[in-house]
Parts: sequence; C-alpha cells; structure tokens
Amino acid sequence: MSTQPEQPQTLAAEKERARLSRWLLPALTLCVGGFLGALLVAIGLSQSNSSWSRIWSALHGTTQIDVSQPTVVNRIQQLRRLETVVYTMDKIVSGEHTSSVLPDFLAGDRLLMLVHGEVVAGIDFSDLQPGDVEISGKHVRLHLPEAEVFSTRLDSAKTRVYSRQTGLLVPTDPNLETQVRQEAERQLHDAAVADGILKTAQQNAQTTLTSLLQGLGFIEVSY
Repeated sequence: MSTQPEQPQTLAAEKERARLSRWLLPALTLCVGGFLGALLVAIGLSQSNSSWSRIWSALHGTTQIDVSQPTVVNRIQQLRRLETVVYTMDKIVSGEHTSSVLPDFLAGDRLLMLVHGEVVAGIDFSDLQPGDVEISGKHVRLHLPEAEVFSTRLDSAKTRVYSRQTGLLVPTDPNLETQVRQEAERQLHDAAVADGILKTAQQNAQTTLTSLLQGLGFIEVSY
C-alpha cells in the first residue's frame, strides 16, 4: 500500500493552526485572568465599602466640623452683640417751660420737634455659659440670654425743630431743644418696647442660630 505525499495546501493549514494555537491560549488565559481579577475586586468592594471609603479619605482627605460643646459655645459667643431688629419711627415731640405767674405769651417757651429715630435690639452672647448649651448627638438645646435694647438714637439729618414759640419777656432757652431730644429718645424706646421689639429680636436670633447650627451638622435645634 503506497502513501500519498501531503499536498502543499494541507501543510500550510497545519502550520497556520499551530501558529494560532501558540498565541491564542495565552491571550485567552490573560482575558480570563483579568475578568476574574475584576470580579474579585468588585466583590471585595461591595463587601467592604467602609474600608474603601477610609482608604479614599486617607488619600484625598475629608472636611470634618468640630461640634463639641466648647466649640459650639465659642461659635455662638463670637456673634457677640447680635443685632436682630431695627425699629424706626417718625413723630412730633413737644417741650415747654411755663411761668406760674405770667401767661405763656409773656414768659412761656414752647418747642415742637419733628424727630426721626431708630431703636436697635438683639441678644448679647458674650456672657453665654457652657451650661446654656446641651448637645446630644445631632440635637442641640440652647438657653439664650434675654433680648435687650442696644441703642436708641435720633437721626440728626431727619430731625428738626418744627416750631418754636417764646414769650416776649424771656430769652430763648438753649437747653430746651436738648431736653426735647432726650424726651424723644425715651418715647421712641417705650414705643418700640410696646410694639414687641424684644419678642421680635428673640425670634430673629433663634432663626439666625438655627441656620448656624444646622450648618454645623445638627438636625434638631430647640430653645
């Protein structure tokens, strides 16, 4: 029985298959290995997100806010005299000097002044004590100082003498205008308090502090 010699095409095909097998197996091994490696990494990350977060934080850093009681007290004290409301008013205030003997047209001195002024109220946090701040987790409770009137002042640019009547027998009293200004400030203060400026100042202060403390990370703020 005779053996036929292999055809050139058959030999070329065998050589091509041998060449493909030499690089195909390593390539498949590399792909499978990469896939398994990625799968293991994904499983590891899904099971240890907190560990990865700690590693990421260590590499890139994190921003932390100190919400301990001394820090919170200090942050509030830095507000110092927190002005939370301004009360303005225009009114006519009168002042006069009279004689018990002579009529006003002879010895009287009467002044009418149109005044424009403002009253500023708020809370002074400089005396806030550590015991006024109670922290429990994300809840903070504050005992605030009482609201107070910080200042009462007249606007000189908008305040003027409306009328002045002086008796024929007496000189103009230079102190009368000063006395009327003082009376105007007193009336302005009393009117602001009567209209509830202190209550409004307290409420506005609480609103301001709530925003500040929520910015520090607190969820619940009570007073």
